Amino acid sequence: MLLVYDEPIRNELMAVKHEIKSQLAKLLATEDLIVEHRQTETACFNVETRVLTLPLWDKASGTVYDMLVGHEVGHALFTPNLDTPKGIPMQFVNIVEDVRIEKLIKRRFPGLTKSFFKGYGEMHEDDFFELNEQDVDKMNLADRANLHFKIGNHIDIKFNSVQEDTLIRKIADTETWEEVLEVSKELYDYCKQNHDEKVDIDMPQQPNNVGGANEMENQEKTEEESPTNSSEKTYSSGGGDAEFTSDSVDEDGIEEPKVQTADSLEKNLRDLMNEESINNIYCELPQLNLNSVIATNKEVHAECENHALLNYPEVYSIVDNQFLEFKRSTQKEVSYLVKEFECKKSADAYARATTARTGVLDCTKLHTYKYNEDLFRKVTTLADGKSHGLVFVLDWSGSMGPFLKDTLKQLFNLMWFCKKVNIPFEVYAFTNEWNRSFFDPITRKMKTYSTKNHYERKEYLLSVDDSFAMMNIFTSRVNGKVMEQQMKNIFRIAHYYSSYAYNAYTIPERLQLSGTPLNEAIVALHQILPEFQRETKLQKVHCVILTDGEANHLNYHRLVHRHWDPEPVMGTSHMRLGVHIRDRKLGTTYRVTGSWSNFTKMMLNNLKDKFPNMSVVGIRILGGRDANAFIREHCKAYSDVYLKTLSDWQKHRSFNIKTAGYDAYFALSATSLNQDTEFEVAEGASKAKIKSAFAKSLKTKKLNKKVLGEFISLVA
Repeated sequence: MLLVYDEPIRNELMAVKHEIKSQLAKLLATEDLIVEHRQTETACFNVETRVLTLPLWDKASGTVYDMLVGHEVGHALFTPNLDTPKGIPMQFVNIVEDVRIEKLIKRRFPGLTKSFFKGYGEMHEDDFFELNEQDVDKMNLADRANLHFKIGNHIDIKFNSVQEDTLIRKIADTETWEEVLEVSKELYDYCKQNHDEKVDIDMPQQPNNVGGANEMENQEKTEEESPTNSSEKTYSSGGGDAEFTSDSVDEDGIEEPKVQTADSLEKNLRDLMNEESINNIYCELPQLNLNSVIATNKEVHAECENHALLNYPEVYSIVDNQFLEFKRSTQKEVSYLVKEFECKKSADAYARATTARTGVLDCTKLHTYKYNEDLFRKVTTLADGKSHGLVFVLDWSGSMGPFLKDTLKQLFNLMWFCKKVNIPFEVYAFTNEWNRSFFDPITRKMKTYSTKNHYERKEYLLSVDDSFAMMNIFTSRVNGKVMEQQMKNIFRIAHYYSSYAYNAYTIPERLQLSGTPLNEAIVALHQILPEFQRETKLQKVHCVILTDGEANHLNYHRLVHRHWDPEPVMGTSHMRLGVHIRDRKLGTTYRVTGSWSNFTKMMLNNLKDKFPNMSVVGIRILGGRDANAFIREHCKAYSDVYLKTLSDWQKHRSFNIKTAGYDAYFALSATSLNQDTEFEVAEGASKAKIKSAFAKSLKTKKLNKKVLGEFISLVA
């Protein structure tokens, strides 16, 4: 039964198929090989970049596709990036080289023998070599040799002399590139000799300048129009090669011998390509200039302090008192976390402890010698714990405004905890307001804060706008007094938004809430995290992202040809199906899907793959109406995980999922965070009211400690 799929499903199936074949190529290559599937007629391999480009053989069966992948990997592994000596047409070299590389790849991976046998069998059945109307016995030796080594198990190929048998054995025995060139020259000379003899008998004489001149001229023109990269090897899967085919006539104007079966195979392989398939695009992360991207801790708080001078000190007094009251009320909670941390750290140390006999008698056990063989002293060695550090990333978007204050309280608890146990940390807030141009009402002109470019624009790099910035709002490098003032500065901004006190005071324009450049922040973390680890000499770094939602896809740079511009300009294109994110250092690619949350998930997976010793934890603040949609986005509908997550939310107003790219992704109710954690009741309250207030207090404290406790487990 023939299955017919609609376009989106078909594209998804093809994308999965390409991913599978890419993984097969990498496994066969046993090296950091990058595989690309593109709308190209022939496969090619770039020696410098280690990129293997494969055509989109979407119409090929699985067996034929596996065989073709094995063939091309054989070229990538064994065909050197050397020029072919003049006087040997590339078609003849390819025939001999195909035999050699297929022999070597099957020798390394014996399981491919079956794929080659069945694959060439299918090609023969589908007449890829166009033999139905051909007398194989009358073909030249190159054609018969090509058929012998490809479909010789399915068709009887005859050789007419001892010389031909000897050449076939030499082709089969080639082991090196030098031997390939030597045998190719012999094969070509033999075919040319027989071809010239046949031409002398069958063809009338023509002037040397007839026919060949125009073809030579057209060939030269084609070569000028289609320059090739010297670092790329281009080869055909079937032995023919349009890029490197030699001139069709020799110096005397006589037509050169051709390998018709190679031309037929190459033509039919092109027919396996689906021209309607989405052409794949491979993008990479840009290398950012951190000096341009990061707003330093001093710069951020200088902006706050300078702005504070514009307001009366008493304006902030109420807000500052709220901060100090919160600090006082949470100290017991922080102390509890410290105690729990020390206990878990000690427990982990003893779990990894080793005990060994010293060889010294334990005198206290001598009286037990009759029934106890262990009379020697023992020494317990505690394993050294790893040094940890934390990098917090805070969402500074406009939607965070209503619960930014409560999110900061969670962050402050973690910061105080880190300070007490001497864990280094940095806190960044991602924004696209810090570097943005503002209209100055005084000068009535646009004010530009930054003119630096974050990176050099190149085609197929992910696009990060120059307005993006990572504000270093807190750091463990400052002393306690400075940190408290910095906390007050940021707490004032949070209070401004959470209380809607827009008329009470103003905030620095560069610290206004912005969009949600979360994916840009993940790009920056590729450089921030290792830099933080190098500076602090830590063994392990944890990253914590506090956000209320995902961001949009990033665009990618692409040259745009406009009819009014003589030269192309660097523009951007939106993400679409068929776009992949490629990491050259890892040798991996990540497929872009249509979902905005899946794009962030893909970016997180790439980050974790890049730094395998690092954990990434997410804290998501959810409004009551957002929870169900969020659960459906990350959990398969009505699965066991979905039902459990939904139950946790209904009972506890929080849950933890592990399917969103994070090692742990905590979802917390915004309304629960906003509840007062203090146990307070009116004087003379009934026992029922006291009980209810106490239970409510414990529930809130439990919710707050749930997330904090996870961090304790991470760094203990």
